[in-house]
Amino acid sequence: MNLFTKRVVNIIQAIPSGYVMSYGQVAAAAGNPRGARQVVRVLHSMSEKYDLPWHRIINAKGEISFSGKDQRGMLEAEGVAFGLNGKIDLVAYRWHPIDAEEG
Repeated sequence: MNLFTKRVVNIIQAIPSGYVMSYGQVAAAAGNPRGARQVVRVLHSMSEKYDLPWHRIINAKGEISFSGKDQRGMLEAEGVAFGLNGKIDLVAYRWHPIDAEEG
């Protein structure tokens, strides 16, 4: 596994329940600000193997991008609220990996 992929896996695994990150945010935190599509690839190919909380990854607009599974229901069960427009308030629910380091 290359370093970027390992970082992506570690970042996604560290997102606490009730918080979300965007694809681009994960990519930037992993060292490649232009690597959002690589994050999609990691989620697609490694979510099951590494038990990644894939449902906590959303697009930069605060919307769900993945269809076919109950991502919204999973997020709501963790306490994430959706606005009337169907979007998540990123000010309230976006997680920043640095938060964990600051304790």
